[in-house]
Parts: sequence; C-alpha cells; structure tokens
Amino acid sequence: MIPFYKYQGAGNDFILFDHLQGPVLQDTSVENIARLCDRRFGIGADGLMLLEPHPDYDFYMRYYNSDGRLSSMCGNGGRCIAAFAKRLGYVQEETHFLAVDGPHRARITADNWVELEMLDVATVEEVLDGYFLDTGSPHFVQWRSEIASVDVDNEGRILREHDQFAPGGSNINFVCGSANQVEIATYERGVEAETLACGTGVTAAAIVAVVRSGERGDFTVPVQAKGGQLEVKLSYDGNIFKHIWLCGPADFVFSGDWTT
Repeated sequence: MIPFYKYQGAGNDFILFDHLQGPVLQDTSVENIARLCDRRFGIGADGLMLLEPHPDYDFYMRYYNSDGRLSSMCGNGGRCIAAFAKRLGYVQEETHFLAVDGPHRARITADNWVELEMLDVATVEEVLDGYFLDTGSPHFVQWRSEIASVDVDNEGRILREHDQFAPGGSNINFVCGSANQVEIATYERGVEAETLACGTGVTAAAIVAVVRSGERGDFTVPVQAKGGQLEVKLSYDGNIFKHIWLCGPADFVFSGDWTT
C-alpha cells in the first residue's frame, strides 16, 4: 500500500509521493509511471511528482509526464508541490527548492494561492508564424483572433513535431488577447493532448503578450486557461524578462493508497 496525494492547479492535475522520509514508490519505470497517470486504469493525472530530499534546498522536485518519462520544468507542478510540502509540514509560507531547470522560490498563502518564481528569459525568437521561447520547458506561442474554434489536439499535434523544434519537439500554445487579459489553450508534449492549463505555457504567453505590446516596465498579466485563471508578474527592460512569478491556485484534491 503506497500513500499518494492528488493536487491540481487550474485543472492541471498531478499525483504526488512523499520521498523526504525515504522512497515509497520503488518502481519508477516508464511503464509504471504511465500506468499510474492513466485515467482509465490508474489514478489519472497530467503528471507525477516525487518530493525528494536535497542537501542544499528544502527539497528536490522530480517530475514525470503522463507518458512515464522524466520531463522538463512544470510550472503548475512546481506550485502544487510547494503547496504539498506545506501541507505535510516540511515548509511554511515560503520555500526554496530545486527542479530540473534550476532553483525556484515559492510563496504559499493560507488559501493555497501559490506564487512560483520562474527563471529569467532572455530570448524570444520569431519562428514560423509565432514565437518560440524556453520558460523551463520549450514553448511555441501562436497568436489567434480567438481560440474557441481551434482544434487544439489536431493542430497542436502537427506543430509539436515540426522540424523547427527538432529533436525534442515543443509544447504548443494558441493564444488571443493582449497584456491586459490573455486567453490560452495548450497542447502539452509528454501528455500528447490538450491540458486544461500549463504553467510554463501561461508564462510564455504572458511574455509574448508583453513583447507584442512594445512596452517595458513591470507587468501583471492575467491569463485565462480553460481550467482557471492565473496571472504572471514580470519585469522587462527591453532585453531580459526578470522577476517572473507564476501565480494561481494549487489545490489538494484527495489522497489514497495505491496497491501494487
């Protein structure tokens, strides 16, 4: 019997295991992770995380996509694992942890509103008919007049494997609006389908919205994902995006025991 926890951030959902006191999930094979994340034969989730010890940080965040493979950074996952660590009493209102892309700070309020500091972004490249950037994970952002009619799964699947993004492919975001209010739909690699929200994608969309505005300074960009409202705080000097904070809810859903 292996205890697990389920969290979601704006509909982006995750299975979490506490490994700070020692590993409980012994089988981390691609096949077993994918089985746990399967929505018909497992617990069901967009991804799975292990809360692991680290000598220099509060914890290490190990993240797997629902296909069972280790992945690049997950922004909503980072917010959820911070809330998870607080729920278990390992951290209080603030934490400093390490993820695959580097160190992150997070602030957690009493109502599980979590603000996660992302890494600086120096390059936003215009490619194809959109923008490509890395916010901890690679993202292609394509601006549309509206996204309600976009076939996210089919169009996203085609773009995800485009030669422009070889060899690893890219997450694909369809976005409309402006820096005053962004609306987004995301096709996530590793999930290989649309998800209700994607934290690194929301961050990428906010950055591109600021680039398109032609303005500089400090911004708070509201972003409406299909699973809920988030916001991105950032500063832009015309060259580098700094002080990027991904903000939104990170909610405990349920806990249980997985029988191997």
